Amino acid sequence: MTGDLKDQVAIVTGAARGIGHAIAVRLAQSGATPVINFLASVEQADGTLEEVRQWAPRAMKVGADVRDPAQVQRMVDETIEALGRVDILVNNAGIARDGFMHKLDDDQWRAVIETNLNGAYNVSRRVIPHMRAARRGRIVSIASVIAFTGNLGQTSYAASKAGLIGLTHSLALESAAVGIRVNAIAPGFIDTAMLQAIPVSVRQGTLQRIPVGRFGKPEEIADVVAFLVGPGGDYITGQVIHVNGGLYL
Repeated sequence: MTGDLKDQVAIVTGAARGIGHAIAVRLAQSGATPVINFLASVEQADGTLEEVRQWAPRAMKVGADVRDPAQVQRMVDETIEALGRVDILVNNAGIARDGFMHKLDDDQWRAVIETNLNGAYNVSRRVIPHMRAARRGRIVSIASVIAFTGNLGQTSYAASKAGLIGLTHSLALESAAVGIRVNAIAPGFIDTAMLQAIPVSVRQGTLQRIPVGRFGKPEEIADVVAFLVGPGGDYITGQVIHVNGGLYL
């Protein structure tokens, strides 16, 4: 792998498993030092940290709930204290609480919005001052194809991811002049634990709608993140990159 990101520090939220794990590994392979954020998946976070340290010996993990501004501030402070800077933020932490709206519990709605949307705000808000001071930074948020297509039983998830895209557009405009690039990736159906939780019959129906004939891999999202935060992404900001096998055109 390349060393395009040598000496850069990257906070990746929700990095213990799935897409976040793949992103942390890919950034480490490109020379960055990842900060592995996690909430409850301690053993998986330990596994991610052990793996990324093959390429990034100074990588660290920090448990913090992205819904809680105080915990997020602590995570950023610990990162600055240990590594001296934050160059890259990947807002990946996300959950789904599916159900038709007339059956959706208010707490389920709030949990999704607070994690997927407010969480991205909380972390972005606390790294932006450091990036502005350095006059350089890269923020990538992981949205979803569902923000564009909608999906049965996913009003909360679709709303949270659509909000994340609006945040991306406005923050990109605010930050471009000080060297900060802000983009989003909208994955299609990626082979993770979240996908595996969907009933088999529903997965098969979805698969038939994907032109390339398969689900995506977490590593394919990670590759796009690495491009956006590397030299090749310097003239790209405020964009949503669709990675969905042709499901949404």
